[in-house]
Amino acid sequence: QVQLVESGGGLVQAGGSLRLSCAASGRTFSNYAMGWSRQAPGKEREFVAAISWSGASTYYADSVKGRFTISRDNAKNTVYLQMNSLKPEDTAVYYCAAGLGVLPQDPYYYWGQGTQVTVSS
Repeated sequence: QVQLVESGGGLVQAGGSLRLSCAASGRTFSNYAMGWSRQAPGKEREFVAAISWSGASTYYADSVKGRFTISRDNAKNTVYLQMNSLKPEDTAVYYCAAGLGVLPQDPYYYWGQGTQVTVSS
């Protein structure tokens, strides 16, 4: 079992930045790929970024490529999502997850409770 707790969400103006953190506890964090997904009201959940257990491989959805950066610190059992040049359409609840790979179709087994990100225009 892996417990995941997100933090760092909030309200920011368009063009601003936020850094989300996800702290993991339980089973060995470094065994898992880590991903971030988001869900806006009335929309399907979107898989936006992922990083392999070693950090050597990453994935970004086209909608965030060039603006978001995912990273991890296995010594701190934490994964980060640096979000720059934020747009109102980035408004959503952001969830971190632990799974087997960096691709959207890879299985993810553990999910956090989510953190709200709101970008005002």
